[in-house]
Amino acid sequence: MPDTPVLYVLNGPNLNLLGVREPEIYGHETLADVQVRCEAAAPGWTVIFRQTNHEGVLIDWVQEARTAAAALVINPAGYTHTSIALLDALKTLTIPVIECHMSDPATRETFRHHSYVALAATKTVAGHGARSYELAVRAAVELAQERGLA
Repeated sequence: MPDTPVLYVLNGPNLNLLGVREPEIYGHETLADVQVRCEAAAPGWTVIFRQTNHEGVLIDWVQEARTAAAALVINPAGYTHTSIALLDALKTLTIPVIECHMSDPATRETFRHHSYVALAATKTVAGHGARSYELAVRAAVELAQERGLA
């Protein structure tokens, strides 16, 4: 385990296509750009930054964070609105969980208005583009420090 507190930043399906997928919604920054933002927003922390298009892999990483991380930021992408299995995994965590979205799901299609993840999240940050990640990371770090986890 690292000597510094650990923050997991997990990304769901299609986020590997940031910068080219619907730039009018998500902007032109890539996932690599987002990772740099996250690392810069958490000085003194080890940031574990991952992306998958597979629900089970995302759940495995959430379960891993139970014992390996002081906080979790998650952009579950499309699984936000569909995955009860992801919700169940998130509910096992005792660390701060920040749900993160680049766009604001509440202003998009009706099916995006419901978030299963929000039922387990400590806070939600949405609608600030790639900056949502920075805000989410700062919130996660602050909450972990307040709880004596870091």
